[in-house]
Amino acid sequence: MVSADIARTAVGILGNIIAFFLFLSPVPTFVTIWKKRSVEQYSPIPYLATFINCMVWVLYGLPMVHPHSTLVVTINGTGCVIELVYLILYIAFSNRGNRLRVIMIAIVEIIFVAVLALLTLTMVHTTGRRSMIVGTICILFNIMMYASPLSVMKLVIRTKSVEYMPFFLSFAAFGNGIAWTTYALIRFDLFITVPNGLGTLFAAAQLTLYAMFYKSTQRQIAERKQGKVEMDLAQVVVTAEPIEKAHNGGHEARRT
Repeated sequence: MVSADIARTAVGILGNIIAFFLFLSPVPTFVTIWKKRSVEQYSPIPYLATFINCMVWVLYGLPMVHPHSTLVVTINGTGCVIELVYLILYIAFSNRGNRLRVIMIAIVEIIFVAVLALLTLTMVHTTGRRSMIVGTICILFNIMMYASPLSVMKLVIRTKSVEYMPFFLSFAAFGNGIAWTTYALIRFDLFITVPNGLGTLFAAAQLTLYAMFYKSTQRQIAERKQGKVEMDLAQVVVTAEPIEKAHNGGHEARRT
């Protein structure tokens, strides 16, 4: 019979692996941004939400806040670094107004977590109370992270296109939610169960939208490419007409 501690550790390691792929899932999106040198309509909200979410979970997992949570610290510390890289790339390829807004939000997030850590560690003196305070805040930010694609989901419903809602991000979020909900239920942890349970539902909704609008997205992309080809051909015809007229005019001049 496998003990609860062993099972929890095994699921936690699995959760770390899935969460790592969740953090890496936006890579195709940023490859596209890098190639086009523009963020286009991609939203920075998921990356800002994930950044602060990872920071507060690192705080929650510290031994002086919530003992025996090493796996929580390792994956969220990794997530902080990865999300920071994404934000730097987003800022680099944004317009001036968007760039300043993202920088200001990121700075506010860092200051908030630093103040929270200072107040919790200096004014609250038991791990139980520290876990309660930081865990409650973690629930809020974890729900915010999972719900952050809601703005993109609204765009999907309006345009009937999933072009700007990355599939791998939604799929990885779904797997991550299931893994960490299971981890929290083995040795019940309310602060991990609630946000990850809700996160699983949010991710399932995103995958449902992806299935509904995938075909219409491919059709729109194909129509856009066809329209671009036709426009290019029209430009070639328009450019060729003056050249042809000039050529014919030269012949007439030589005849006279």
